[in-house]
Amino acid sequence: MSLLTVGAVMARRGMLTPGPPHRQVSQLRALHQWGFGLAGELRQAAHRSPQQVAVVDEDRGEVTYAELLARSEKASALLRNKGFGPGQRIGLLARNHVGAIEVMTGAVAVGIDLVLMNTGLSAGQLALVAEQQEVVALLHDDEFDGVVGELPDSLPVLRGSLWEAELDRVPSAAALTPPARGGRTIILTSGTTGTPKGAARRTPSGFGPLISIIERIPLHAQDRILVSAPIFHTWGYAAMQLSFALRATIVLQRRFDPQRAKDALEQHSCHAMFAIPVMLQRMMELPADPDGRRRRPDLRVVATSGSAYPHGFTTRFMDEWGDVLYNLYGSTEASWVCIATPEDLRRDPDTAGTPPLGTVVRILDLDGRDVAPGETGRIFCGNDLVFEGYTSGASKDIVDGLVSTGDMGHEKDGLYYVDGRDDDMIVSGGENVYPIEVESLLVEHPAVREVSVVGVPDPEFGQRLAAFIALEDGRELTEDEVKEHVKAHRARHCVPREVHFVDELPRNATGKILARDLRKLIG
Repeated sequence: MSLLTVGAVMARRGMLTPGPPHRQVSQLRALHQWGFGLAGELRQAAHRSPQQVAVVDEDRGEVTYAELLARSEKASALLRNKGFGPGQRIGLLARNHVGAIEVMTGAVAVGIDLVLMNTGLSAGQLALVAEQQEVVALLHDDEFDGVVGELPDSLPVLRGSLWEAELDRVPSAAALTPPARGGRTIILTSGTTGTPKGAARRTPSGFGPLISIIERIPLHAQDRILVSAPIFHTWGYAAMQLSFALRATIVLQRRFDPQRAKDALEQHSCHAMFAIPVMLQRMMELPADPDGRRRRPDLRVVATSGSAYPHGFTTRFMDEWGDVLYNLYGSTEASWVCIATPEDLRRDPDTAGTPPLGTVVRILDLDGRDVAPGETGRIFCGNDLVFEGYTSGASKDIVDGLVSTGDMGHEKDGLYYVDGRDDDMIVSGGENVYPIEVESLLVEHPAVREVSVVGVPDPEFGQRLAAFIALEDGRELTEDEVKEHVKAHRARHCVPREVHFVDELPRNATGKILARDLRKLIG
């Protein structure tokens, strides 16, 4: 990526606006000393715009960048006072609030690796992940007292309210100096197919990753951004990083509620929102505004990632909210792969979009050769923030320096598409079937609110399709009607052999449907 490109994008997004010379010098010095990780981005923002509101927290109110940096440095001091240091791993189990950000930025600034725990983990899963990730302590919000109760007595547990009280008593100290080795942030995979794995986040070496995203998604310096996606996972964490780089104001709510999120967009005149697809689905279920549209006057961007949208949803959303939807296809391991702009989604609502600047995407067959346009193959990706490997030492498949996303997909007429997970395809009676093909059809039925189709073992056909359907309120649908609907629009081998009606689909904290929980319903 050329310096000319970097400069042009930064200028277009308002990042090169002149400011007080001494603050600009201090900003550049912070980046030079601390780099482009979380600790460096916070410091460059605090040195350039100390009185800019960094976070609007629903409990603590407005927190400026200067205040956030001061609390972050106190968190660093408190962690060191408790005996934690470079190379050790500490777990953080927290919702979206400013205190969590203080711990994140404070830990990495003194070389501590921070493992971001999924708030949806059960007590048993949390204990297993803590053991596998070799954490030496766990800091948690008070609401998780019951979940942490099953952790071994040998693991120190720091309760959130007690931590905050201790932090308040830490005296202000001299500014920190960068550690010999900066702390890493370890993000857990979603764990939809098993125990979550730890993926170490690579620290950006320059402006490249930022430019790749904001060139495609029009975020601007000092925007106000509602971050509804959980910050313990890739997309919410990325929103926090981008916000620091842009000296933006982050609006946080501990828990997502569709009405409260909609109110926050209006109350804070937000320019952007970061969410996961199911959140927008829930917001679309709210009563429409009197004029039939939901668009907020200042809203330019609704950026989502994390899972696929139901067929046709993106068009319905933009018809009501305006052409503000940007959907990033990526993974914990690959970071970003493609970004679909509103123009892409108007052209085809099911597309994953195209690779942004500095990103290489190839569709390969099982032998590692490129497939022809329109043919389905394995998706491989390369960019500046591909993960460094799992903390267990394992990795994903890599071909010519590109990492497997674990998905199957194809490219057609310049747009990329995701056809399903490479382990989702089932062979039923000798025919290859991708469940997403059936899901896309069924979700268009007026009685269907949401649907998931999975493969289950079958003694006669090898595998069979099972459909799990949550109906719209007041609507009725029978198993035979579902099968006839699929038979009328798809090949015979796509017809589910069984249909189960459920109140709602089981999801993890990042909105992904838990197929393993659905299979348990069959027995």
